[in-house]
Amino acid sequence: MNRLFIKSEQVSKEFNGQHVLRNMTFSINEGEVVGLLGPNGSGKTTMIRLLNGVILPSAGKMKVGPYNPVKEGDHIRAMSGILTDGAGLYQELTGLENLEFFAKLYRAYDAKRIQQLLEEFGMLEAQHKPVGKYSTGMKRRLGMIKAILHKPQLLFLDEPTNGLDPEGIQMVLKYIKMLKEKEGTTILLCSHILHQLETVCSRYLFLQNGEIVESGTLRDLQERQIGSIKLKVETAHPLEATSFGYPAATMGENEYVFTLPDREQITPLVQRIAAAFPVYHVEIQNRDLESIYFQIRGGKHA
Repeated sequence: MNRLFIKSEQVSKEFNGQHVLRNMTFSINEGEVVGLLGPNGSGKTTMIRLLNGVILPSAGKMKVGPYNPVKEGDHIRAMSGILTDGAGLYQELTGLENLEFFAKLYRAYDAKRIQQLLEEFGMLEAQHKPVGKYSTGMKRRLGMIKAILHKPQLLFLDEPTNGLDPEGIQMVLKYIKMLKEKEGTTILLCSHILHQLETVCSRYLFLQNGEIVESGTLRDLQERQIGSIKLKVETAHPLEATSFGYPAATMGENEYVFTLPDREQITPLVQRIAAAFPVYHVEIQNRDLESIYFQIRGGKHA
């Protein structure tokens, strides 16, 4: 069983008398990848800065590994990697010069590892170009390399796939999985691209107006937040939808969305349809992370 790695107890943060975070209580085990979700302004970045010891809480207690972020922020930052929107790169230096500088700063300079990471992230050919001439996606890849150069125990990743092409997105998500499975890295991940998180996160924390309003695994959230099932079925021929016992909406040519009371009804319904017509595709439409997010948000779009 993994040990507790991050603990936040009743943590609040005020700026100029205005609450940005209220009573943030949660824990993260060593080696977990946890998604920190919420609309812009919900307090995600502030929470990361608090855990990293960059700013101090107005109330509450925190612990990251053996350290207190209030008093031992330097120790936490030394064992952590962080990828933010700007990535903290020096625009006038080349990609290689940036990595060499930060590796030495972390006292983890290893020329072979730098070249290995540049190759893994498809950045070998661009390593001698000034970062100021990089595309957004290239800066993101270099920022990811910078964050993991020193083999951190803890990673804070803020929109790690922002600006990446499909190959780059797949590469970053694959690397996050590898860090979790092979190196046991603890990762706190923020992203608005929710379907990507389903492949890497074990749990989720939902923030709204500076408070945690929901948390749990995807299965936990499905059980608590989703009532009826929306099942999309594509068949070879038009259906008389009502003849199969459940209300259905026509979505396109030979495509229907049935409303079912629970998951147990899926197999019997599909079996009845398949006995009458070939079934080409079946998909649950409202149990993914994005559907749950908007359910928690009360139907509001961030």
